[in-house]
Amino acid sequence: MSTNEPVTGPALEAGPVFDPGQPYRCSPSVALRPEPFGALVYHFGTRRLSFLKTPQLVTVVSGLADHSDVHTALDAAGVDPAQRPAYLRALAGLAENGTIEERV
Repeated sequence: MSTNEPVTGPALEAGPVFDPGQPYRCSPSVALRPEPFGALVYHFGTRRLSFLKTPQLVTVVSGLADHSDVHTALDAAGVDPAQRPAYLRALAGLAENGTIEERV
């Protein structure tokens, strides 16, 4: 998978496509609570609780608004190139459930 292509899949077909070449941010309807394993994520709109399973993923999600696109946020967080596909899949899932959203 090229890191410059939008991430798609069966779960994403019905909604908008996650495009890591675009700017994103953590949704204003979401609160992150840091934990030793990563963070708890609470979405006030859906009342859904989920987890970010690594501190590095928390750094990426928290820093999205400071970067021009997802790739730049991954660079800034020091995500190893070999781990990028897994991070892009995780971020696509976070976009699908409303934890992160595209900045306009």
